[in-house]
Amino acid sequence: MSKHIHKKITLEPIDNNRQANLCGPMDDNLKTIEKRLGVEISYRGNEFKIVGLSHATIAVAKLLTDLYVETATVKGEAKLITDEMVHLAILSTNILEQAPGKVDTDYQQMVTIKTKRGVIKPRNPNQQAYVHNVLTNDISFGVGVAGTGKTYLAVACAIEALERQEIRRILLTRPAVEAGEKLGFLPGDLSQKIDPYLRPLYDALFEMLGFEKVEKLIERNVIEIAPLAYMRGRTLNDAFIILDESQNTSVEQMKMFLTRIGFNSKAVITGDVTQVDLPRGQKSGLRHAIEVLEEIPGVSFNFFQSKDVVRHPVVARIIDAYEAYEKKTNLLKAQAKKDHQGNKHEH
Repeated sequence: MSKHIHKKITLEPIDNNRQANLCGPMDDNLKTIEKRLGVEISYRGNEFKIVGLSHATIAVAKLLTDLYVETATVKGEAKLITDEMVHLAILSTNILEQAPGKVDTDYQQMVTIKTKRGVIKPRNPNQQAYVHNVLTNDISFGVGVAGTGKTYLAVACAIEALERQEIRRILLTRPAVEAGEKLGFLPGDLSQKIDPYLRPLYDALFEMLGFEKVEKLIERNVIEIAPLAYMRGRTLNDAFIILDESQNTSVEQMKMFLTRIGFNSKAVITGDVTQVDLPRGQKSGLRHAIEVLEEIPGVSFNFFQSKDVVRHPVVARIIDAYEAYEKKTNLLKAQAKKDHQGNKHEH
């Protein structure tokens, strides 16, 4: 397993303007690199110290050196390092491809989500790995049964990113399958029509921020709530986007959603492939995405099981009972089909 190391680099020639452009306003560029690649960066003058897993630390040292070269003055002015440049530099390290699926044992003590209402700590190794993947990948999938914390932890990560000013807005979306995405017959304005479908997301927001704060942020469009159909044609920059109940997207809707993501944006897609409400015969966009995207760098998948349920213990037992029943039913069906075909051949 890769060990934690300390690495020091000195950026030369010394130029305060170039260094300020490298670090970004309020050190935003450094914070992005830290969060995405799981390292800690500190500096005094032009000496930078990087702490993290050895492969990530070495890559970040090179990344900072390369970006500092990019700041070289043009006509007397230091060149700005944009969000896009940081994003592309991170991708070029290929560290995201090597992101571990499991969390180091000592990382379990480290990963927490801080919001103004307190610290949220994942409760089991799978939740730890999920939060780690959300923090270090552009697109993260949380797939599994209800009650495993997929949506709650995604909302917590979004709020932390907003409070740390890493993003400018949170966008919550969900396919309104039961209403056929045609919400006209429901009373009220757009957000009121979609409200019933987004209640779990609201509940998490209210718990972490408080009702009044959430209402103010919605009024200012810092938190935006929209049905999936309204995402078409948009490009979302500087945003944290959560697609909940994604098992009810079609293949086309999922592709449309994933291609809306802009620079400095993060998307979390949650869903339960055992609870698909789509018309019979229509393939779930979530199932299809799992097949198509599993090997793509910067995209992570976490799969939750009944043992990860953090609700009442009886919920996990109920889920297990349903799974066992479905397996038994499928076996009986397969056996009946086999017997029927055998009888046909005898005749």
